[in-house]
Amino acid sequence: MSFSAHPLWLAGFRPFFALACLSGIVLPALWVLMFAGRVEMPAAMHPGMQWHAHEMFFGFGWAMLGGFLLTASKNWVKIRGYHGAALIFLVAAWFFERLGMVCGGVWPQPLFLLSNQLFLVTIVAMLLWTLLRHRSADSYRRDNIFFLILLPLFPLAKFLLLDGQWNKAGEMMALGLFRLAFLIMLERTLTEFMRGVFKAEILRHPLLDGAIKTLALALVFTGFLPPSAVAALALALALLLLVRFAFWKPGLAFTRIDIGIMYVCYLAIAGQLLALAFEQTAQTVWVGGVTTHLFTFGAMGLIAPAMIVRISKGHTGRKVTFDAGDKAVLWLMIAALALRVLAPQFAPGAYLVWLGLAAAAWAAAFAILVWRVVPFLSQPRIDGREH
Repeated sequence: MSFSAHPLWLAGFRPFFALACLSGIVLPALWVLMFAGRVEMPAAMHPGMQWHAHEMFFGFGWAMLGGFLLTASKNWVKIRGYHGAALIFLVAAWFFERLGMVCGGVWPQPLFLLSNQLFLVTIVAMLLWTLLRHRSADSYRRDNIFFLILLPLFPLAKFLLLDGQWNKAGEMMALGLFRLAFLIMLERTLTEFMRGVFKAEILRHPLLDGAIKTLALALVFTGFLPPSAVAALALALALLLLVRFAFWKPGLAFTRIDIGIMYVCYLAIAGQLLALAFEQTAQTVWVGGVTTHLFTFGAMGLIAPAMIVRISKGHTGRKVTFDAGDKAVLWLMIAALALRVLAPQFAPGAYLVWLGLAAAAWAAAFAILVWRVVPFLSQPRIDGREH
């Protein structure tokens, strides 16, 4: 068997979910050591805080989102999808970016810029090509207009995040783009899951759904808007999300943790928007970066393991069930959210302790996923199908 024919390269979720799990172990732990002054990266191009934000959004975050979109987009337009050499190149570019973020300070500037944009620009171009070339066959053609808008904005957000003057605007843009992507994903998946698991229909109305996505798109540009406008947009979006949530049968969803975890993710997005509206109105900042970490821990951190388990099992021919080990991962991530966001509000003096415990819970959850899921990703489908 040639290297490019290995099962790992059969579909986009396989290598990138493995990378998401590995970076989920390494990146938070490395950041805590850096924050505590135990580890230095003297050859890094950017300060520690920028490195941390970049790596969580564009290292871990895009490994997860890239794996999902490479897999989902081919299903939306009903094609074979990228595999083999194309995925090998993307993975090599992803590792080249991680190396550049650690060692790029001693590289020539053009080489660092190449390392920093090669992966993201390439995968965005590949996804856009898929969605545009096969648009007539797209089962979500109208809705995917938002993906056609948000995907090209990710390289801009990345550039701004690493810019000395606009780094905060870039961080907020990256968060806003992930938030919009997650809201689209939650709409689609929860409609299907509630129907498939509980035979229940949840509220979907084109005007409400469109207003939610349009407001989320506007909030991508938070860093360039006046505080009063940001507060108004964030509050409006949070209220629409909460109104819709009331009609999404949460009492039923919370009877199963594999579905309920996605509802917690949804609430975390609404909570993050309320926190953002408060901060913009009061011109204050909550302890520990609540507005950022409510999203990174409450949305990205909760949805990632559930997505990885579900897709890794379902797309390798296995029955999609969450056993005790899978549920333990989800509870660990919920604990990480509480330790990172809630605990510092009550005992800010122990901030470094909470940071370390949250990182430990996060790393433990992804270590379990590596042990349980990566073997699925590196083996052929058990039902005999190719991909």
